[in-house]
Amino acid sequence: MSEPKGRGEPEGRGEPEERGEDRTGDLVGCESAGQITTLTLNSPATRNALSSALLTQLRDALASALGDEGCRVVVLTGADPAFCAGADLKESRTSPAAAPELFPQILQLIWDSHKPVICRVNGSARAGGIGLIAACDIAVASQSATFAFSEVRIGATPAIIAVPCLRRMEPRAAAEYFLTGEAFDAQRAAQIGLLTRAVPKLRLDEEVARYADMLLGGAPGALAATKRVLREAGTLPVATGLARMAELSAARFASDEARRGMAAFAEKREPDWAARRS
Repeated sequence: MSEPKGRGEPEGRGEPEERGEDRTGDLVGCESAGQITTLTLNSPATRNALSSALLTQLRDALASALGDEGCRVVVLTGADPAFCAGADLKESRTSPAAAPELFPQILQLIWDSHKPVICRVNGSARAGGIGLIAACDIAVASQSATFAFSEVRIGATPAIIAVPCLRRMEPRAAAEYFLTGEAFDAQRAAQIGLLTRAVPKLRLDEEVARYADMLLGGAPGALAATKRVLREAGTLPVATGLARMAELSAARFASDEARRGMAAFAEKREPDWAARRS
């Protein structure tokens, strides 16, 4: 939840004519480098609190990146010093019902995205900021980051973010931190399933780049299908799940991507989608 102060980074240069240029907006920066699009929550003075204006820009930037054929991996991060402080409490006090549909729409966009989304957790996260982390496929954080579900301490509840968070976190840990609001560190966040990995701050960009490069080595259609497997397979009755996953597996083996990938394997070369990643 919103805390004061923190220096920002310079504003962007507006809309570019070609991919690869900085497309920074007022509250959400968007920069493309190769096949990777990085979206940056850019309201450091409020610790990147989720105001309705920021949420609107984030929803639009996400939709644009996911619809961009040149983008294969999305990275979500924040302008230092924080990743995201959660709800903008100043706005909530004056307009408690401002655009209530925006945040669920964003979490749904990330969760259902056919492209992998990496969360680069550059600093601390609170409340709704943790929901963004949980919605992403891979989350890498600076070891100095801290986390807290602080809603109960102001009389609110972590309701919306429970949907992605409870799909990531160990149940006992979720109960502990949802109910107490106690802060915990990045190592603990990785232990309970909220993070993929916690690394020293100086290695954060290197680790995010390593994951992005590995993802670019996968076929786009195969990654989308695998995200579907991750969403659905564990929620289905066993018989239904086996039948549905058998259909999906057969469809993938018969796909053009699989034919190209198996041909590349037989010829001891990289498939075309991996060869293009640099």
